[in-house]
Amino acid sequence: MKQLSPSLWVLYVAFKSFYPEVLFVITSNYYLFFRFLWRQNATFAISRHYRRFDVFVEAEANKAAGKYDNATIDYQMEFYRNEGLTPYSEAKLPITSDVPEGCTIIREHIPITNLFTCLWFNEVDRFTSRDQLSFSIVRDKIRARVDWSVNMFLDCERRNFVKQAYHRDVLEQMAPPAANTQLPIHLPVGGNVTGSNPVRRRRGKKDKKYGSKRHHKVSAGNKNKEAGNKISNISF
Repeated sequence: MKQLSPSLWVLYVAFKSFYPEVLFVITSNYYLFFRFLWRQNATFAISRHYRRFDVFVEAEANKAAGKYDNATIDYQMEFYRNEGLTPYSEAKLPITSDVPEGCTIIREHIPITNLFTCLWFNEVDRFTSRDQLSFSIVRDKIRARVDWSVNMFLDCERRNFVKQAYHRDVLEQMAPPAANTQLPIHLPVGGNVTGSNPVRRRRGKKDKKYGSKRHHKVSAGNKNKEAGNKISNISF
């Protein structure tokens, strides 16, 4: 964490050992303080998950993706259920989600936010490294005792002020994209094409039929000759 102002307001990005990305802030830090803390009358702001908002659904998604040992996740969620954690509902408003996207945290350094982060990461150390699973239980326990809340903003807003990039060692381990070895398909030209949409070649000047102009001229001459014969046959 880096202190950026004498008033103890700081922005810090939480780098996780299991999160293979680096985030670069591309906007003013004071803009972030105003946008996500001061305007919302909040002391702690974190982006919420872009898809899921129920922690129990998030736990099942972690199990399906093999993020952690399934038995440990089941034990953790059952323990939280017995502690009073409930699925997300409208009763938790103005809290809009139970699942954070914790790569970016904006907070004021005061005792309540220090206590929250300390208890949160104690749960991470106690159970699993999937910090999304332990976030809501700690938040709800503190909110039940004091008048405090968390500003959980949309993940698309986070993408507006940070730029993601992979570590060099992760890039070196990634396999290069496979080359496209498939040759392009050349359809035959002309009347040999079978199907409902045959490809026809546009006829150029050199492709006109031989004698076409002469044929038109002769045809015109014959018409004039026939017209003259009709006139000569008229008797006065």
